[in-house]
Order: sequence, then C-alpha cells, then structure tokens
Amino acid sequence: MKPMRGVMIGAIVAAFSLVPAGAQSYDALGYPMGPTYNDGSPFYGSRDPREGKVQATTFVARSPGVSALGHGTIVVEPGAGGTGDADAAAFESALVDQLTRAGYRTDAPSTAGGQVVEYVVRHDVIAPPEPRRNPVGGGVSVGVGNHGWSGVGVGIGIDLSKPRGPLIATQLEARIRDTATKELLWQGRAEVITRDGDKHWTLPMTAERLWAALFKGFPRPISI
Repeated sequence: MKPMRGVMIGAIVAAFSLVPAGAQSYDALGYPMGPTYNDGSPFYGSRDPREGKVQATTFVARSPGVSALGHGTIVVEPGAGGTGDADAAAFESALVDQLTRAGYRTDAPSTAGGQVVEYVVRHDVIAPPEPRRNPVGGGVSVGVGNHGWSGVGVGIGIDLSKPRGPLIATQLEARIRDTATKELLWQGRAEVITRDGDKHWTLPMTAERLWAALFKGFPRPISI
C-alpha cells in the first residue's frame, strides 16, 4: 500500500503547564531569581531563594562587664532611624519577651541603673511587585516527515497564579550597654527577606523569629 500524501495536523495542547521552560535569571545583586519565562521575566508564584532565611550575628565584649549580661534590670529604648510606631510596637514587644527569657527584669524605671538595650528596625524593598501579564502563552512548531507528512505542534502554557507583592528585607540591630559606664557589652544584627503579604511572615511572626534568632544562646556570640 502506497503511503498517503497529505498534511496531518497534530495539536498537542498542554492545558495547564504551570512552569514554562526558560533560562535561569539573576537579579541586580547577583542572586538567582528562580523559574523564568523565555523572555527572562520571572514566572508568577516562583519562590525567590532568599525568602525566609534568617541571618543573625552577635558580638560580645571582652571585658569583666559581660558577666552582668542576662541579669538585673534593663531598659528598652528605640534608636534613631527605625520604622514607624506600628512596627516599633510589635518589635519592642517581641524584644521584651526575649529579654525576659534571658533573665532580665524589664519593668524597672529608666533611673534604676543596670543596662540599656537600644534597638533599630528597618524595612527595605529589594524587589518590586510582579507586574501584570497575559496569563496564556504558547508556541507553535512545524515538522516534515520522510514521506511528505508534515506536523504542527501547539504548546499552550496557562499561568493562573496572581502577581506577588514586593520582596522586603527586614533588618534589626540591638546594642546592650552598661547604664553607668556606657560600655558596650553586646551587639547583634539579624535580617530576613520575605514577600509582602506572605501569611507565614506577618509582622508579629517576623519580629518574634528575628529576635529569637538573635538571642539564641544569649549572651554567647553567634553567626547563623
């Protein structure tokens, strides 16, 4: 039997292909951005590899005064250049909890002596929110067989996810000094990058986790 000559059209439809093929993309700081479209733009819903990773570093002075850390009274004071009142209240509350667990009394008046902790909280937008784009994309490929057959392949990608909010870097710093001598006894810094609107990183959750990381093993120095 002689082969039929004609045109055969094959429609291959990927109805819900949620991860279109694409090359690795990097942001302005050199960090990988996760899955991308063929045009290099980030795929909706992809998780940035930096999200949710808490980093903390602390230092302890080399002096006899450090023996007072974790004992007696301590006064909490917000430093200059921090966030607004709403953020400050949430972060101060979480800080007081950690200081209490460390062994301090936080209910003493500022004239009681002991130690003072000054803290600063900052938020920086490091990546803008995802822009709106066409949720349907695709491509067409054409091939020719040995006996004159030709084929057409149609690939459709449907992205049903919503554009995500901006990436926010939350940073906090704290310094503990002797009230009488002004000697710096302990200092630390913690940071986490989260997506705005992420239900797993609400403001209270972020404050609690950052302070918990910073006071892990207090007062010994750490780097995580």
